[in-house]
Amino acid sequence: MSANTSRRQRLRQATLEEIHTAARKLLVEQGSAAVTINAVARQVGMSGPALYHYYASHDELVGAVTADFFRELATAMEQARDGHAGASLGERILAVCRAMRAWSTAHPAEFGWIFASPITPQNRRPDSVRHQAALRFEQVLLDLMVELWRTRPFPVPDLADLPASLREQLTAYSATLDGRLPPEAAHVFLSCWTRLYGLLCMEVLHQLDFAYTDMEPVYEQCLRDLAATLGLDSHAPA
Repeated sequence: MSANTSRRQRLRQATLEEIHTAARKLLVEQGSAAVTINAVARQVGMSGPALYHYYASHDELVGAVTADFFRELATAMEQARDGHAGASLGERILAVCRAMRAWSTAHPAEFGWIFASPITPQNRRPDSVRHQAALRFEQVLLDLMVELWRTRPFPVPDLADLPASLREQLTAYSATLDGRLPPEAAHVFLSCWTRLYGLLCMEVLHQLDFAYTDMEPVYEQCLRDLAATLGLDSHAPA
């Protein structure tokens, strides 16, 4: 690689970072509708057509910025997990869940951008940066649940008792995990995730403000309930 090529790559990377910073600023200060190609270009001092040299479309820009947010959230969760490396598996799971809430409530605009925005066909492609970053995020809690299932299997429903359509979907999902969680264990994992994600959405989007001014004890109660479901120690310190 020549010195000129290396310099061009560094300049391009610096410009990409500036574009992402501008997009995030618009998102946080003005909302997702403000994050347009022209608006981002103005923020970084270039024309709209010039920005297309970096991103071929608005969807591609959105996917790249979303990947940044996913990586940031995943890093926070990984640091919580690794910061409890010597703790019990239950403590690590709870630490990851608390880190997910801490990041989400500290970054409500970014949380909404990640989880409330529609996923375009381009961003569903396995090779898309958004998809890869989302997989990294998903893997943090999933890997801990797989470890728990392998070392201390948690109670699961009888697969035959579930509706046929649900059995088929769970079997297909389990196959995407290479069978690391059988369908009935995948059902428990997805149920836990749905509760956590649903409660976070309600908090971040202020849907429970009519009743609660402090959602932390509500979230902690949810964690205790999930710990009981998984047979974990629910008294791990917050």
